[in-house]
Amino acid sequence: MGFTDSALFVSVGIPVLIALARVVDVSIGTIKIIFIAKGYRFIAPILAFFEIIIWLGAIGQVMKNLDNVGNMIGYALGFAMGNYVGMVIENRIALGTVVLRVITKTGAEELIEHLREETDYGVTVSPAEGSSGPVSIIFMVLKRADLKHVISIIKKHNPHAFYSIEDVRYVSDGVFPPSRSGFPDFKRLKKGK
Repeated sequence: MGFTDSALFVSVGIPVLIALARVVDVSIGTIKIIFIAKGYRFIAPILAFFEIIIWLGAIGQVMKNLDNVGNMIGYALGFAMGNYVGMVIENRIALGTVVLRVITKTGAEELIEHLREETDYGVTVSPAEGSSGPVSIIFMVLKRADLKHVISIIKKHNPHAFYSIEDVRYVSDGVFPPSRSGFPDFKRLKKGK
């Protein structure tokens, strides 16, 4: 009788392996969905292939031993942790482009000056009317990887400014410096290019 047939491996080892497999396949699935949403059509099917291969291994072990509650707990725990790990990974690679909208009552000129000096992005400004009087609306389209840096500039130079962020699927033109994230640029994989 080998180690893989021992009671310890069956009751602890297999549930742990199932949990790890689920962490990996759900993380891949989360990233795959993000790639699909961002228009990276070439890499998403590759991720889907590996996601399903791993999932089949995990679900096969659960179905083979339906009376083992540890396997089911490992499966569920791995699924939950996989969602978390997938979100962390997605946040780290920070794919895509966002539009940042800043609304400020005062200090708009100073903030605009700092945004232009401290980033290589285009800054568009428009006067507007808010609920309590005139405001300035500042628009920037930027790489998501650079969002943290730009928000730190806003908080430093105009901490009371209101801002909102929206994902942008496609951008036709604009001023975009090289990414500061250190992660590869996946644009060339977009739409099978």
